[in-house]
Amino acid sequence: MEVAKFIKLLLKRKWLIIGVPLIIVAITFYIVKNMADTYGSHARMSTGLVDKSQQILSSDGFQESRVNSDFANLMEMMRLNKVFDQITYRLIIHDLTDSVPFRPKSKLLNELNKEAINHAVSVYRKHYQVREPLNGYNQDEMGLIKLISSMDYNYDALIKNIGIFRPNNSDFIDATFDSENPNLSAFVTNTLFEEFIAYYSDFVRGNQQKTVNFLDTLLRQKESEMNRLKVLLKNYKIQNRVLNLNEQAKSLYGQLSTFETMKQLAEKDVAAFTGSLKNIEDKFNPNERKYFEATMVPINQQIAATKQYLLNLSDEYIKSNYDEKIKKKIDSAKNVATIQIQQATDRYIVNPLAAKESLIMQKVKLELDNDIAKFSLTTISDELIRLNKKFDLLVPHEAVIQNYEGAIDVASKEYLDAQFRYNKSSLESSLAISLRQIEFGIPGPASPTKKMFLVILSGLVSFILILLGLFVVFYLDDSLSATSELADKTNQVVLGYIPLLTSSVVQLKSLWEKPFDDDLRLQNFKEMLRSCRFEIASEMGKSKLLMVNSLCYGEGKTLFTMSLAYAFLMTRKRVLLIDGNFANPTISAATGTEFFLEDYLLGESQLPSFRPITEIMVMGTRGGDTSLLEISNSENIVAKLDLLKDAFDIIIIESEALSSFNKSKEWALFSEKVLTVFESGRKINYKKRQNVIYLNGLEGKFIGWVLNRDQNETLVNPKKIKKRATIFSKNIELQWA
Repeated sequence: MEVAKFIKLLLKRKWLIIGVPLIIVAITFYIVKNMADTYGSHARMSTGLVDKSQQILSSDGFQESRVNSDFANLMEMMRLNKVFDQITYRLIIHDLTDSVPFRPKSKLLNELNKEAINHAVSVYRKHYQVREPLNGYNQDEMGLIKLISSMDYNYDALIKNIGIFRPNNSDFIDATFDSENPNLSAFVTNTLFEEFIAYYSDFVRGNQQKTVNFLDTLLRQKESEMNRLKVLLKNYKIQNRVLNLNEQAKSLYGQLSTFETMKQLAEKDVAAFTGSLKNIEDKFNPNERKYFEATMVPINQQIAATKQYLLNLSDEYIKSNYDEKIKKKIDSAKNVATIQIQQATDRYIVNPLAAKESLIMQKVKLELDNDIAKFSLTTISDELIRLNKKFDLLVPHEAVIQNYEGAIDVASKEYLDAQFRYNKSSLESSLAISLRQIEFGIPGPASPTKKMFLVILSGLVSFILILLGLFVVFYLDDSLSATSELADKTNQVVLGYIPLLTSSVVQLKSLWEKPFDDDLRLQNFKEMLRSCRFEIASEMGKSKLLMVNSLCYGEGKTLFTMSLAYAFLMTRKRVLLIDGNFANPTISAATGTEFFLEDYLLGESQLPSFRPITEIMVMGTRGGDTSLLEISNSENIVAKLDLLKDAFDIIIIESEALSSFNKSKEWALFSEKVLTVFESGRKINYKKRQNVIYLNGLEGKFIGWVLNRDQNETLVNPKKIKKRATIFSKNIELQWA
């Protein structure tokens, strides 16, 4: 339903939808018909960002995001004011000095004399050479800026006609320019790449040189720091007599391990020899010891001297770090000791104690070995103490030297890194810039005209905008133009609808006396009246007093009331039509009645004699600033109306609109039924909503609505309606005859 309603709105505004785009198309055509042709030029530059053959130092893998970022950065740099300032200078210098300028002289340029032109050329060339923009705060240069703008060589005029893009993820950047002169287009595209490459080269060279200078300074600092730490380490080793700390520590540790092993072996021998001697001594009694000691004194003295000599040799042998010569002396001394012990044994071979001689020899030998082991243990312990002290002296040196060596290692790495970066930057700065123009712009033919495209586009855009505007109006429109909408909004039944008439004159009596085949709207109007009459009669039942009102003025209730009266007359009923609209007594003026409501209520006139059933009795009003209860009291009004109900089959009262506050509501007090007329296309705002609530509160009295001046729910085929000017019913001339 909403779609159909919107389509009807479009059909209703069809001349607006068709006319406005046609006007826009005509205006656009008039504007663009004299538009000059445009000539385009195309140039191309290679960047070397994707082409690996041009990349000498780069070893990184291909990264699409990084490449896209580099291309975007290059294209944005091409759009810098610094680059376009150079193009502007060259364009204006060309037009001021060349006999064939790119563009006709502007009005401002024609006003300059030769001296002023020469001054302008001099200033432009000076700024072009130093790559500086003109100073807007300088009065003289401000005039030169205006001269550039007058020729449309300023940044804003150039940038809107130039295109800079990367084609198909390639290694190239393309530039296009459109203008009215093919030579100008080619000049701008070529100059753009030329000036950009020059600017970019200077920019990159400057940055690279700054980088090289910085890295050179950093390299010298790192080298100086590394050499300083090396000198500190060297001086420390010299002062503390450290040749090779690692080798010294390794040697001391080896000696300590060896002496620890020897100490453990000596301790083991002392324990073993002591235990063996104790066992042998326990086997001798005092008498045997006494005899043995008396006979062994001389030989024992020799053996004791030999043992002392062996002890001295053993001590010397350990201190000499196990010299082989001393080892041979020890072996010779042991042989002498063995011979002496054998001599002592041979001397006492006839001793009655010969059974124990082997024990005595073992004891002597064990005592000799035990003494050697004890003295060796003391010497080994002293040597271990000396080596540990010497090892302890190396620990502080090790900490200091490791600190120096760690610092030297860090400084060396920093130096090598700085040297690598310096070498790389130096090499990069010596290489040529990879940007180069590979295709030059040439003057091309005129571009395909866009005039027809602009004309069609203007018409299409205006058409779409109008449709969009009508849709917005339709969407925001909350007016009620259908019976279903009115019923949903008010929660009350709609008894019928009356179509909008196009006739300037409506003869109500003749409307029912002859057919209107030549005017389908009048025929439809008649049919809808019959339908409303049937619905109203059904709702009335046995009631006779019907009041017709509206929410506000101008909704066509007067025509509807008079038409409804004639419709009931056609059913052969005695009809009384009362004009209760004191503010606008249209019915009284249209009918010319001489029977007035005021006179009847005040008793100044009596009920007229009975009229024929083919005529409508009209009770008019003189109008004025009054109301029903101001004319008479309620008891008298009820009594008078009861008399009228006895005399007529139906009484129809037209009252004022509910917007007149109490005047319509006073009539509702005495009416049996209330019918409200609502004009199609109107809205129910907050104030009207209160009146709707009031009508819904008239339980048993309010019978419903009638939708008047409807244009949507007509039963007539619009193609059969003759073309006539639409005149609203409030402007329709009423003829009572």
